[in-house]
Amino acid sequence: MTTRLSFALFLAALQIAPLAAASAETVAVTGVTAYTMESRVPLRNATIVMSDGLIAAVGTDAKVPSGARVVDGTGLVATPGFMNSASSLGLTEVDSVESTNDHSVDKGPLGAAFDVQFAINGNSELIALARADGLAWAIAAPSGTSVAPFAGLGAALHLSVDEAVLQIPRVALFVETGGESSSGTNGGSRSAQWLVLRQALAEARDHRLRARPGAPRDSSFSRQDIAAVKAVVDGDLPLVIGADRESDIRQAIQLVDDFGIRVIIKGATEAWRVADALAERAIPAIVDPSVNLPLYFDQLHVRTDNAALLHDAGVLVSFKVSSVHTSLNAGFTLREVAGVAVRHGMPYHAALAALTVDAARTWGIDDRYGTLTAGKTADLVLWSRDPFEPSSTAVHVFVDGIEVTASTRQDRLRDRYHPDRLPSP
Repeated sequence: MTTRLSFALFLAALQIAPLAAASAETVAVTGVTAYTMESRVPLRNATIVMSDGLIAAVGTDAKVPSGARVVDGTGLVATPGFMNSASSLGLTEVDSVESTNDHSVDKGPLGAAFDVQFAINGNSELIALARADGLAWAIAAPSGTSVAPFAGLGAALHLSVDEAVLQIPRVALFVETGGESSSGTNGGSRSAQWLVLRQALAEARDHRLRARPGAPRDSSFSRQDIAAVKAVVDGDLPLVIGADRESDIRQAIQLVDDFGIRVIIKGATEAWRVADALAERAIPAIVDPSVNLPLYFDQLHVRTDNAALLHDAGVLVSFKVSSVHTSLNAGFTLREVAGVAVRHGMPYHAALAALTVDAARTWGIDDRYGTLTAGKTADLVLWSRDPFEPSSTAVHVFVDGIEVTASTRQDRLRDRYHPDRLPSP
C-alpha cells in the first residue's frame, strides 16, 4: 500500500469516526408520563422505545427490547422535542455584532432570491444551547433585503448532534410588511409594499422564459427573484408574511383569495380581530404570546389572550420569541412564552401542540415529527416536571434518537470563571 493511499484511508477514518460515535442506539424510557400529542390526556407509567433514530414503540404495555439501554423516567415528563417557528438560529451568534449576523442583506440586487441556507452554521454555540433546552427543530428566517417587502428564503433546521442541521433548504419565502418594515428600495409606505408584492405574484404567475438571451426584460424583477416567487405561486412554498396590524393581515388574506397561495402570518399581534377569516382559509399564525404592550403603532390592539382567541377560532397556532431571543435562549424562552399563553387562556394541550404537532403541520413536516408515534423521528425530551415552568429542566434530550449533551458554553464559562476556581490574589 502506498504512503499516499495510507494517508487517504487515515483521513477517511477520521471523518467516519465521529459519525460512528454518534450513531443512534436502542433506548427504552420506562415509567414516564408521556404527552404523545395524539391525545389530550398523557399516558401514565408509559414506556417509549427508540431505535435507529426513530420511535419504535410507545405505550403502557410496550416491551423493553433485549440489550436496550434503559432510562428510568419515573417522575419525569416526556414530550416531543420542541420547535421554534421563527428564529435566527444558525444565522446569528451575537446579535449586537454585525459580522455574526447573516439573516439580512441591505445592499445589492437580491430580494426574494436571498437564501439563508448558505450561511447556516450548525456549530453555533446558540444551537447547542437551544438543543440542550429541549429544541429539536427551528425555522431559520431571513429578516430583510434591500428590495422591500421581500426578506428572502428561510430554512428548516433539525438540531442534530452533528454540523449538518440543515434539513429543508428552502422551506418558505418570507416578506415583512407594516410600519416597521418600510426600508429598502420600495420602502416609505406599506401601500408600496403590498403593490410590489402583488406585482411580483402576478408576474410570477404569468412568467414565461425569454426565447433568447439578451431579449428585453419581461418583468420588474430579476429572474432570480421571480423564480423564488414562482415557487409560491406554483404551490411549492408557502409565503410567510410578517404582519401585526389588522389591515395588513386583511391584505394577506386577500392574497389567498386572489392568487390561491398558501400563506402563514408571522407576528399576528392583531390577528385575533380576524381570527374567523384566518381559520376559514386555513391560514396558520405564528405568534409571541409574551407581547403584552404595543411596541409600535402596528400593535395598538395587542391582547394577551391573542393565542387563545386564535386557537378557539380554529386557527393553527405555533410560537416564536422576539428580540435577541430569536437566537439566544431560543429554546428556554420559547417554553416560557408557551406558559404565558396558558396563563392567558390557551388550553395546556393546545400550547404543547403549538410547540410540536401544530408547528409540524404549519411547516409540512408532520409526516416525520410532532408526535411520539412509532415511525416518527426520535426527537424526545424528558423534563424534570412541567416544561412550561421556568424552573424545570430538560433532564434528557434525544434528537434523531441520540442523546444530546447537556453541557453548553455557558456551563464551560461558569466552570472556568467561578470564584472557587480562580487563583488566590
